[in-house]
Amino acid sequence: MRRETIKLEDIINKIKLLQGQDINLEVSRGRKKTEYYFGKIENIYPSIFTVKPNNEKSSLSFSFADVLCGVVSLKSPEEPAETENQATT
Repeated sequence: MRRETIKLEDIINKIKLLQGQDINLEVSRGRKKTEYYFGKIENIYPSIFTVKPNNEKSSLSFSFADVLCGVVSLKSPEEPAETENQATT
């Protein structure tokens, strides 16, 4: 099954809607290394956004392209989990 095409503007708008809310953040660091964070989107800039994880002193920054490419996944705690076994071709 083919993935639905997502525009960068749609990603930016979704992140703006999630600003200030609690989010679950999944970051793929490559070679089967995945980091999970729970926190809030702190600031939004023209090409990046920052996340303040709970129980951390410093913020993390990511580009909107990271979300587009699937390196970063954002979910609000109320969203149902997506199925992992969908084929991407």
